[in-house]
Amino acid sequence: MISLRSSIEDLNKINSGTLMGSLGIEYTEVGEGIVCAKMPVDERTTRPGNILHGGANLALAETIGGLGSYVLVDNEKFDVRGSQLSANHTGSVNCGWVFGRAEIIHRGEKTHLWNIDIRDENKRLISTIRLTNFIVQK
Repeated sequence: MISLRSSIEDLNKINSGTLMGSLGIEYTEVGEGIVCAKMPVDERTTRPGNILHGGANLALAETIGGLGSYVLVDNEKFDVRGSQLSANHTGSVNCGWVFGRAEIIHRGEKTHLWNIDIRDENKRLISTIRLTNFIVQK
């Protein structure tokens, strides 16, 4: 069972062999209502022209917002499904790492709403994203 007590190491292990593992996403902090992760800007995450792909930003956002909801519910009884994602890309980056921070802004019984900001190594905003998750019974 995944929970707030799960170690960062254990959470990163579950990404092996998934899209998150393929993109190099690594969780760095998980707390109640907050999840942070980093993602490399390299050949796995860029588009032609060597700029971070907006879709990679969306994958990072849905990953951390999804995990954030998952650790807040009894995941033996409930699952989390992304329902809506809205992004504004405000900058570009072509090397290094980007850092995503998801913060819950609504924690209902059936929906969670997250704000996710993705920043570069200089803390410059690259994307800001809103994610709605459905909480569904298994």
